[in-house]
Amino acid sequence: MLWVKAFHIIAVVCWFAAIFYLPRLFVYHAMSEDTASIERFKIMERKLYRGIMTPSMIATVILGLWLISYNVDYYMSQGWLHAKLSLVVLLIGFHFYCGHLMKQFRDDMNTKSDKFFRVLNEVPVFALVAIVILAVVRPF
Repeated sequence: MLWVKAFHIIAVVCWFAAIFYLPRLFVYHAMSEDTASIERFKIMERKLYRGIMTPSMIATVILGLWLISYNVDYYMSQGWLHAKLSLVVLLIGFHFYCGHLMKQFRDDMNTKSDKFFRVLNEVPVFALVAIVILAVVRPF
């Protein structure tokens, strides 16, 4: 179980690193005006999303479910876990929204400003803080 937990934490760290970085790339991409920079950001975003972010999300979910499977009855009766899983579902939605935004950039169809992406970049911070508090403190 400790190996599964260790790899779950590693996957979460990788996923959050990518979830913090991709919207930051969007900020710089939205500010870019030259073709070389725009094309470079498209490549960076695609590689980050497909090569790190999505595999890390999948690993996080699989390993998290594996951890729950060790004691399903206990975990399913814990309110903190229900709240944590709700936040994870919202974070998965955020993940796919970032994928949608990436495709808009890829197709040169972005209509949002760098300021929008600066705000978007802060959203996962709140999820991370709440998820860690729920998992460690287990307030309810």
